[in-house]
Amino acid sequence: MFLKVQLPWNVIIPAECLDAKGLMLQRQIIIRLLEAFSSKKATQELGYFLAVTTLENIGEGKVRQHTGDILFPVVFSCLTFKLYRGEILNGVVHKVLKHGVFLRCGPVENIYMSCQKMPDYRYVPGENPLFINEKMSKIEKDVVVRCIVMGTKWIEAEREFQALVSLEGDYLGPVSDDASLH
Repeated sequence: MFLKVQLPWNVIIPAECLDAKGLMLQRQIIIRLLEAFSSKKATQELGYFLAVTTLENIGEGKVRQHTGDILFPVVFSCLTFKLYRGEILNGVVHKVLKHGVFLRCGPVENIYMSCQKMPDYRYVPGENPLFINEKMSKIEKDVVVRCIVMGTKWIEAEREFQALVSLEGDYLGPVSDDASLH
């Protein structure tokens, strides 16, 4: 799910980047904010940071005593992406294993669907392994699959989420296959 949130942030501008024109200062604040924002990646509460949409406010700068740098408190709006239990999503299969598949959805790289959560599908080993059902519907690498989120887990060390998904529900399953993409 995409969220629009407003966040406070502290931006530090080195003293050598200051000049008499306020326009250059505002530009430096925006550049430093975007650099810090892009390195943040994600938080457990808000999910993955995607984009700064608007700079709402730049507060009064405070000089840091030892360095001479200036700290500006800013408030900005941004878009984030976070998976929630019960949410329906479309993921792209990137790895097929005997016991299930791994999918990607947006910035989330580790979404796992166990073969036990793919009713009526059976595993077919080979050079390009896949899961197939009686209606010849295939789940293989690069196929888009609509699924439901069963649960998520925040991994602090990696600053990322993992998710478990299922095909158990109405209108869930592959929404494309290799033949329809060409």
